[in-house]
Amino acid sequence: MSNAGDQKLPLWTLTAMVVGGMVGAGVFSIPRNFAQATGIYGALIAWAVAGAGMLMLGFVFQTLANRKPDLDAGVYAYAREGFGPYVGFFSAFGYWASACVGNVSYWILIKSTLGALFPALGQGNTVTAIALSSVGVWAFHFLVLRGVKEAAAINKIVTIAKLIPLLLFVVLSIFFFKPDVFVGNLWGGASGDYGNLFAQIKATMLVTVFVFLGIEGASNYSRFAQRREDVGIATVTGFLAVLALFASVSILAYGILPREELAQLRQPSVGGVLEAAVGHWGAIFIGIGVIISVLGAYLAWTLMAAEVLSVAAKRQDMPAFLARENANQVPSMALLMSTLLVQVVLIATLFSDDAFTFALSLCSHLSLIPYFLSAAFALMLVYRKETYETDPSDLRKDTIIAVLATAYTIFLLFAGGMKFLLLGFIIYAPGTILYFITRRELNKQLFTPAEWVLFGVAVVGCVVGIHGLATGYISI
Repeated sequence: MSNAGDQKLPLWTLTAMVVGGMVGAGVFSIPRNFAQATGIYGALIAWAVAGAGMLMLGFVFQTLANRKPDLDAGVYAYAREGFGPYVGFFSAFGYWASACVGNVSYWILIKSTLGALFPALGQGNTVTAIALSSVGVWAFHFLVLRGVKEAAAINKIVTIAKLIPLLLFVVLSIFFFKPDVFVGNLWGGASGDYGNLFAQIKATMLVTVFVFLGIEGASNYSRFAQRREDVGIATVTGFLAVLALFASVSILAYGILPREELAQLRQPSVGGVLEAAVGHWGAIFIGIGVIISVLGAYLAWTLMAAEVLSVAAKRQDMPAFLARENANQVPSMALLMSTLLVQVVLIATLFSDDAFTFALSLCSHLSLIPYFLSAAFALMLVYRKETYETDPSDLRKDTIIAVLATAYTIFLLFAGGMKFLLLGFIIYAPGTILYFITRRELNKQLFTPAEWVLFGVAVVGCVVGIHGLATGYISI
């Protein structure tokens, strides 16, 4: 029989897990999304800001995993511990909703990829595309109900499908690089217009959040490490490798096509860029990689979304019925809730001018609340010097990390704008019904005075958001 030591992972394996966890479908959409917002100078600054901010956030999750090992129920546990049960519920619900909306973006990307061959699928949000996606959504639902788990073999196939096309894209983009096109794309607007540069950078922020979703998972690998210090090394090394890959994909694309043409590419835009460089086979090659990668990612995030609700229910932070499992030990009710939200948002994309970008931005914004609350909890710990009483040596370092991570998440919420904040409230406010049920089951007080205020803000935001959609003030 093998002992626990046999199952410990070396540094390179940990690093690969970090890379595989962060490289998802979002990277295949980067050229178009960046070109719609900014030029090369703006992109470089945006990656520097996002890289520094997300690395600080990764360090926050790592620090909290080490200093609060008892809080192992997920990201939302930090919000609950620091700010009370209703805020913890908000965080759990937001994290779950973010995963579901992210899954919608996967179906749009698949249908948009196939739309190059089948015009009826359009950009992934035609009636035909939504109907076919809905069939896929429910097919995966019943597949998971049968107890299908994310096997190591599937993981390997998906990781290869993601990385090989992207690495080939980088190599071929260097080979077919056009210096004159690159120079023409340096500025997103008029040459030397520094005033507009901040607006361009701000417009890319939700894109960078989406491609880095999953960074919190790096802290979960600590229990697998042969050496505790390997976790920090793997986090930094893996993150920097991913950052280099993402930045390379976006910057090299500016050397293949003019910005105006990049901004008009269909998704996945990496395929369009490669097609411009090497011919039609480039788009087909990327398309095959995207579909395999996205289907694997969809399976993983479907399981994860259901798990978030199920674990929260087992911890009595969600209604008890969401903890219910079928004979195959699958959290069937949590899975049903997840599938229903995916279906609703999928139908909503019918009314979107740019469905993929809408789903991407909403997914990113929903994830920001749990990220912000985690960073704020880390800031609270260093302010109170909690867990630092006997070992204050890390206090200064952790304070800097917590301050920077909190400031970064606040900036992201600002960068996302009022539109996605209000759309988020449209999801959050009705979700409070689940909190009502939970508190009634536990026979506990519904809200504290401060929580009543938060609930009031959510309701007002929801009403304003619905009114904005009805009047056309908010468009999707």
